Amino acid sequence: MKTNTKSGSALNELFVDELKDVFDAEKQLVKALPKMAKAATSENLQSAITEHLEQTKEQVNRLEQVFRSLDMTARGKHCAAMEGLIEEGKEVIEDDLEDMVRDAALIGAAQKVEHYEIASYGTLIAHARLLGHDEAVTLLQQTLDEEKQTDQNLTELAESEVNIDAEEEDAEEE
Repeated sequence: MKTNTKSGSALNELFVDELKDVFDAEKQLVKALPKMAKAATSENLQSAITEHLEQTKEQVNRLEQVFRSLDMTARGKHCAAMEGLIEEGKEVIEDDLEDMVRDAALIGAAQKVEHYEIASYGTLIAHARLLGHDEAVTLLQQTLDEEKQTDQNLTELAESEVNIDAEEEDAEEE
């Protein structure tokens, strides 16, 4: 397989464009996660969101390292997808839901974000590999692994606690 390291190649331009997009997405998320944590009722969910906030800040730093490895200034490009996902999260917070049902909805909103990030980082890694951006591959893979783990943690929290409590809360209302 031929490796294309030409910084002016169309694939490299796409890679950089997607890198700027995910950089903005992560920065938007840093602003949104505290609001989600505050809206959560479950202490375990609050803790998971707060932990992911710290992880997301580190991911922003890692993206800055990727830009440096490419001899570029870290600069974002507005990520409309993340804006939309965060807007959905805001709607969940503002909806008139029972506490645990809101927590279940918050997990769903958070997992939509994680799935978007997993897809984004997977694509970035594939392109970086082809382009010979080895340092970027390593850094991006760390973040992809964290995003997958966060998604798994949210699934486990939903299945072991939050969804069950939401169902019980709903049954008590009837």
